[in-house]
Amino acid sequence: MRVTFLGTGSAMPTGERFQTGILVQEDGRTLLIDCGSGVLHRLQQSGVGYEAVSTVLLTHHHLDHVADLLPLMKARWLAGEDHLEIVGPRGTKGLVDGLLEVHEYMQGKLELQVREVVAGEFSVGGFDVAAYETRHSLRCLAYRFDDRFTFSGDSEAFAGLANFADGSAILLHDCSFPDDVDVSNHPTPSQLGVELADVEIGRVYLTHLYPHTDGRHAEMRDSITAHYDGDVRFAEDLQTVSIE
Repeated sequence: MRVTFLGTGSAMPTGERFQTGILVQEDGRTLLIDCGSGVLHRLQQSGVGYEAVSTVLLTHHHLDHVADLLPLMKARWLAGEDHLEIVGPRGTKGLVDGLLEVHEYMQGKLELQVREVVAGEFSVGGFDVAAYETRHSLRCLAYRFDDRFTFSGDSEAFAGLANFADGSAILLHDCSFPDDVDVSNHPTPSQLGVELADVEIGRVYLTHLYPHTDGRHAEMRDSITAHYDGDVRFAEDLQTVSIE
């Protein structure tokens, strides 16, 4: 399995970090998780391209996770592709219908398959996935791919989510702000370290990074490792991780 971090930024993207997008590839299968602003460009820069993405799995519907969804539809249509599957939590059909109501000319351009999922197990894009509901300001799902890769989506750090990821080779976890920022719906490093203390993860990558984290990576990592003794790194746009 290959996991490429297309976008590791937030609702306040920087020149180095675009909004959320993750590419999962294995044995000819390709799945895009989230499609925030800039992800369409990162797909081209990755060498994979939007033509190869026929399935999108959404964690939730905040703009920084779906802003490039309609541009992806249009790009695939212009490239001669004829379909797209969009899977996500409850409300995903309404999201897609609303986008097409605003941009009527895109109606009927692609064969769209929209499916809504809840916490539990399901298949998408040829992958078997488990979903777990996180703690965010609206309904959001974390996703786990066997014992290999878990993505937290947007969420506070809490024991249930840590246990959901326990045993994963790679955990990509929201860590939006340093400790001195008063925030809800996202974890601070200390909070994340506390919740990870009792689980076993091969490697933790931090993502959904706001500009507030610039220049403070060492400090943030120290806050986590004061409680959690595992391997903690910062995800970077276009970084690829191979998982056996």
